[in-house]
Amino acid sequence: MAEKLFSPADREAIVSAIRAAELRTSGEIQVHIENHCKGDLMDRAAVLFETLKMYQTKDRNGVLFYLAVEDHKFAILGDAGINHVVEADFWEKIKEKMAENFRSGQFTTGLITGIKMAGEQLHHFFPYDKGSDQNELPDEISFG
Repeated sequence: MAEKLFSPADREAIVSAIRAAELRTSGEIQVHIENHCKGDLMDRAAVLFETLKMYQTKDRNGVLFYLAVEDHKFAILGDAGINHVVEADFWEKIKEKMAENFRSGQFTTGLITGIKMAGEQLHHFFPYDKGSDQNELPDEISFG
């Protein structure tokens, strides 16, 4: 189910949104999708954050978008660097916008909206440095 939710064109649009956001920041964005959330939502997101080695970014500015499609749950988890500088309710605001799209079945649009919103803040606080920035993590969607 998780892999079938997004067509190849949808997947490419999501990856393109990640790449576009990352062209403007040293931050890293990843999307992980699976059918069921094993245990507590935020605990599962934290396990995946660790598994995907998202904590290894130079500025601790990785952002994980996690979806458990059959359970109708999703989370956004930012690393310490980005969490330190964004407003306390920043991730909830992104989740609200994404949920509006998800409720109408627009999962690709919802993810892209969230990625763009996170990318704007990453750009603001962690602008791209042409001389030293590199893509530290894969841009492709991972599936569990």
